[in-house]
Amino acid sequence: MTHGLWEASAPPAPPAQPLAEGVEADVAIIGCGFTGASAALHLASGGASVVVLEAQEIGFGASGRNVGLVNAGMWVMPSVLLNELGPVMGPRLLDLLGNGPSAVFELVEKHRIECEALHNGTLHCAVGRAGVQEVHERARQWKERGAPVEVLDAERTAQFTGTRAYGAALLDHRAGTVQPLAYVRGLSAAALHAGARIHTRTPVVAAQRIGDSWQLSTRSGATVRAKWVIVATDAYTGAQGLWPGIRNEQVFLPYFNLATAPLPPDLAVTILPQRQGAWDTRQVLSSFRFDAAGRFIFGSVGALRGAGRAIHPGWARRAMAKLFPQLRGVPFEHEWYGTIGMTSDALPRFHELDRNVVSFSGFNGRGIAPGTVLGRELARLVLGEVRREDLPLPATPVAPAPLRTARTLGYELGAQAFHLVDARL
Repeated sequence: MTHGLWEASAPPAPPAQPLAEGVEADVAIIGCGFTGASAALHLASGGASVVVLEAQEIGFGASGRNVGLVNAGMWVMPSVLLNELGPVMGPRLLDLLGNGPSAVFELVEKHRIECEALHNGTLHCAVGRAGVQEVHERARQWKERGAPVEVLDAERTAQFTGTRAYGAALLDHRAGTVQPLAYVRGLSAAALHAGARIHTRTPVVAAQRIGDSWQLSTRSGATVRAKWVIVATDAYTGAQGLWPGIRNEQVFLPYFNLATAPLPPDLAVTILPQRQGAWDTRQVLSSFRFDAAGRFIFGSVGALRGAGRAIHPGWARRAMAKLFPQLRGVPFEHEWYGTIGMTSDALPRFHELDRNVVSFSGFNGRGIAPGTVLGRELARLVLGEVRREDLPLPATPVAPAPLRTARTLGYELGAQAFHLVDARL
């Protein structure tokens, strides 16, 4: 229930072993997802010695479980981001994230990462009148910044999606899709090739500052001494681990995906014929896409455990058939789910957790491009290529999310209730 299709179809992870002896490096990175792997690659390429410590396996967290949509920006409207961050950092972050997908696909091409990359846009599909208004407004705001986006009317949306369920769609030509676990494994392989060291199954259990350096102790007793520490664990930061504030400032939203077997070509061509990834504007949203082998992947909010283990797949079968009647009765062969960390304003955070200990976190379901480019920015900071004041986010104190546990439970139970009684079906 963790990685499903992605584990079954990704190329093998690059060789990595637990840390067995004490080592020294310029930078220690905790976590090997998109952010950690990107930071390691850019640091090593810049001449720094880097050691990555991953408690599980490469891409174990959200990086290996998500839908694989490489989107530009965040969930919130561009204007919200600008208003929250002001006239300096707002445009800086918006430009960085708007160009994020291009950075991803450039890395894929440069390092020949085999991850089923398709740089052909994504579709944000409008449900109802409010949804149509939303995609038009989002397109207007992006166009004001020169972004290559367009709104498809109902007829063109039907041509692009294969269903008449949507009144419009925002086609973002900057975006695309990848096999996310394959991408993070390829990014890690590129980091290794550049000279980084990656140690899996090596949880960090303690950190101690010694002079100008940090000493990280692992569960096995082996240590890493480094001047800088990058914490790249985001929503998968351990509840009792180091710097738990990263976890406590986020409310957790579960998200599941289900995948069919490869569909016959004559059937597969009737849905998303140009193979964009898609998601809708509903509050409890749905997403759908294909992989390279022609498997249809359908997802929504919810955890595949407890009552959700039956409720969500049952809803997905009905919803899929409602959108695409030709798929009625087609079974799902893979199921998996993961956790999205949601911040109070749906924007990421930059934290200076201690002297020379830095972190970006809170990607709010947009981990692929933001994780890649913000990991690169952390590398540039450590290498001295940029100053803290040049970063796209201000350094803020860690602040616990109000009613975090109750709201997290509410998301899970609310998704179950919604999918149990969804009136659309």
